[in-house]
Amino acid sequence: MEAKASYTLKKDERLCGKTLIEELLAKGRHGNVPGMRYLVRKNTGCGHARILISVPKKTFKRAVKRNLCKRRIRECWRKQKHMLECDNGADILFIYSAKEILSYEEIYTAIGQIIKKING
Repeated sequence: MEAKASYTLKKDERLCGKTLIEELLAKGRHGNVPGMRYLVRKNTGCGHARILISVPKKTFKRAVKRNLCKRRIRECWRKQKHMLECDNGADILFIYSAKEILSYEEIYTAIGQIIKKING
């Protein structure tokens, strides 16, 4: 019987806590892909990847638009997280940087590019 990939996003896969976020901001590596920036800290020791999503209020004043972007990023991450090669855990911060709302397909490819950069 084949092992199926888990396409869920559980509570322990979300980065929360002031000290963990401060460590990520202080010690993380950053990079860009079209429409998004990211910050990553590998070898956190938790055994799986944890994510944090930020959509700046300066870019989108309305909460409805910010929440739409966050939902799309979470969904794209949920479907592609199995491609990330992190045995000892990783913390990732996704920062939405596009000036307009990107389509689901554009966000999906951006998340895929971020995962490839983290692996490479």
